Amino acid sequence: MLTLQKPGHRYIVIGISVYAFELIVILLAQHLGASPVVAVGVSYWFGLVVSFSLHKLITFRDKRLHHRILVPQVLAYSLLVLFNFGFTLLVARLLRSLVSAVVIRSVALGITTIWNFYLYKTRIFKPDTGSGIY
Repeated sequence: MLTLQKPGHRYIVIGISVYAFELIVILLAQHLGASPVVAVGVSYWFGLVVSFSLHKLITFRDKRLHHRILVPQVLAYSLLVLFNFGFTLLVARLLRSLVSAVVIRSVALGITTIWNFYLYKTRIFKPDTGSGIY
């Protein structure tokens, strides 16, 4: 049974919610005339803002907002985002003639989800118990 007491379970629930949100954005963007690559790119950036906030505050229960904590987190997250975005567009380019934009985003998201959780837990949102800054 899925319990929201564990970060991994919260990560999955939030991830699925953001994924559903991104799929809606993809479908809406394509309905408005966007290509699959543009639709995936647009959904990625909208999902990013929601994802960072929910994972920081809910998944990892990191309520620290002091600039000495938040700025390095945002910078590390931004570097990861840029890498993930490039990876996502590469997947979109490689698979564009084989599968739909929804499948493309799903494949890329599945892959990045694994390394993101590890980096969030061990690097980006890991509490620095010695700093005293909360």
